[in-house]
Order: sequence, then C-alpha cells, then structure tokens
Amino acid sequence: MTLTFEQKLANYAELAVRVGVGLQPGQRLIVNAPVATAELARLIVEKAYQAGARLVDVIWDDDATTLARFRYAPRDSFEELATWRLDAMMAAAERGDAVLSIRATDPDLLAGQDPELVATLQRVTAAYRKPYSVKVMSNAFNWNLISAPLPAWAQRIFPQESAERAVELLWEAIFQATRADQPDPVRAWQQHLEALEAARTRLNDRQFDGLRFKGPGTDLFVGLPERHVWAGGSSQGKNGTTFVANIPTEEVFTAPHRDRTEGTVSATKPLAYAGNLIEGIRLRFEGGRVVEANATRGQDILRKLVETDEGSQRLGEVALVPNSSPISQLGLLFFNTLYDENAASHIAIGSAYRFNLEGGEALSEEEFGARGGNTSLTHVDWMIGSGELDVIGVHKDGREEPVMLGGEWALQ
Repeated sequence: MTLTFEQKLANYAELAVRVGVGLQPGQRLIVNAPVATAELARLIVEKAYQAGARLVDVIWDDDATTLARFRYAPRDSFEELATWRLDAMMAAAERGDAVLSIRATDPDLLAGQDPELVATLQRVTAAYRKPYSVKVMSNAFNWNLISAPLPAWAQRIFPQESAERAVELLWEAIFQATRADQPDPVRAWQQHLEALEAARTRLNDRQFDGLRFKGPGTDLFVGLPERHVWAGGSSQGKNGTTFVANIPTEEVFTAPHRDRTEGTVSATKPLAYAGNLIEGIRLRFEGGRVVEANATRGQDILRKLVETDEGSQRLGEVALVPNSSPISQLGLLFFNTLYDENAASHIAIGSAYRFNLEGGEALSEEEFGARGGNTSLTHVDWMIGSGELDVIGVHKDGREEPVMLGGEWALQ
C-alpha cells in the first residue's frame, strides 16, 4: 500500500511522540522546533495531546535570527546568553517532563563567520547548559531528537534540484530512514529495537578490553572501561519511561576509557558542526588524548572544538553501525549528524553517557573519571565507518575476535 505524504507525515509525528519520546498520559512536553518546521511541530502537538499530554509548549528558533547575530551583534556580546530557553529546559528536566527536539539547520549557516565567535558562543552555551546536559547523559527524563527538511539543507543534499523538489526528495529520504513510509511503522520499530537489543547483548556478554579499528587512514585502539555497558535502541528514563533518544537510530554504543585511546583515525564523512562543515578530519591519540587534529576544511573550527576543555581532547563515545544500515543504503550524505551517524560507525569527542558505565549515574564526577568515564562541556559525533572498516574485539587475555568485517557484523 502506497501512503500519501500526509499519511507519512502523520506516521512520523506519531513515531516521534509514542516511540521516540515515549510520552506518558498526564506528562508535560516541550517541543523545540525551527519556525520553518512549523507544520510538523503543530502535528506533534496534536499527537501529544491525543496521547494524553497534560501540557505541550513549543520553543521556536530560527536560522535567520542566528545568522543576524553573527553578522551585526557587537563582538563583546557573544559572552552573553538569552538564558530563558535553557532555564525552561532545565525546569522541565527537573519536573520529569518530556523534551522533543526537531534538529534542522542549514549546514553552511555560519560558513565565513569568525571561528572565534562561533567557538565563544558554543563554549558559553555549553557551560550554562551543563546541568541540563548531565541530566540528558544520565537519562533523567525521556527525550528525543528528530529532524525535518529546510530548503537550504535540502538543496545542499540535492544541489541540482529546485528548493521545492529538494525538500520533497529529502522528506522521502527521511520517511524511508525512519520507517514512517510503512503501513505499521510502530510495529516496524518494535522489530528494529529487538534487533538492536540483540546486538548490544552480544557485546555486553563479551566485555571486551578494547576495540581495534582498521581501515583507510585509520589504525586505532580504543580501550574500554571495566563494567562498560553497550546501549542502543530504547532507553529507560529515571522517571519510569521507555524512550528512543534518536529517530532514526541504527547504532549500539558505549563509553571508551578516557585514557586508553591510541593511534590515528580518519573521518569517512564531513561533519556539520555549529553552522560549518568540517571535512577530512584526521586525529592522532596518545594516552587517550588528541595530540594532532587536522582537517582539509574547517581546521580552525575543529581545533577550537578540541580545545573547548580538557575533556574535549578525549573520547566519550564509540558506536558501531553496519554499513548495510537503511540510511547508508540511501547513498546520501545528509550533512546532519542525526542521519550521518546512523549510516556509519562513529566516535565522539567529549562527554560520555553515565549509563554506559555500570552504576555510572550514581557516581560523582571524580568517581566517574576514576572509572574511565570522560566529562566535558561538549559531545560531538563524527563518522569513521565504511565498507572497508574492520573492528576487532580484544579480550583481556589478548585474544582477538572479529566484531565487524568490511563494515558488517561478524560477531555471532
């Protein structure tokens, strides 16, 4: 059965509310949305109330107003924030409300703007946001990220098409990647989540001492902490909810040991970060720390990202995604981490998720670090996977076991 656009959009909103954020009857919901995605945001509000939401509020943002600040605001004003948005998010997290964010922006929005100002705003925002980020990283409440087309973003993916046609094509790709184009998308997601659970169970049972990555431009060992926990698919919130943080999601992931990454790693896709594209990323690690950071485009942005704080020089996540994932098979570069990270295995510099260490949510920052967990103001994923990547699990006794070969699961 072929679904209409309206049916697919309704499916997408339903998935975001019921599967993604896992909204519970009587729960409040905050929706973060660009003004350009108003049609989807309004539909999500309707679906949320139909699912029993007590109160739904929308916080709007806009690329044009962000760009205007960089073009015209005084340089010394970038240390200042309009904090009410983050205050509202923190209040929601403390109440145990749900938060659903539509993450969509022009990947080249801030290209040509002063990297120093971009870095300043990212640092100031991350510092103020840290208490909220800690709650996110410990699953204190149910939250979800989705995306929706913007003309500038769509034309970056489909440069030969008109803005209208590019948006149509991107919607179709999103519907396919999120299974919203299927007659029963909720059932399709239930089956998908079961497969992710099986993959993370196999990895948790092994408790590898580390993973070795080998591919073009990559020869990297990532040590893993004792009692690390592989996650992926659905999560359990401390407020008693079950949710899926990202739609789409194809990954299983855990926390590396902050001091035990060695070698060189090269990106296989560009990274869209803070309104800029960073291409050709190549990092070298010693003792867990980045000692060389290079890029063929956006090198200044990359280096300022790595220099955010001490923790931004170390890894906070390692994630495995088969090259045959539905998003990879679309053959598109999305210039959007939410999609591109689910097309390829990836790593993240910056903070680790507390739940990726057994009992990590109850640890102090110092105890978390002593166990090997990393803490930072930032957490940025970038892609290292491809059909040429091998991932080898290393046991504590030195034995090696293939986890992925040629980008596909080899672990039985």
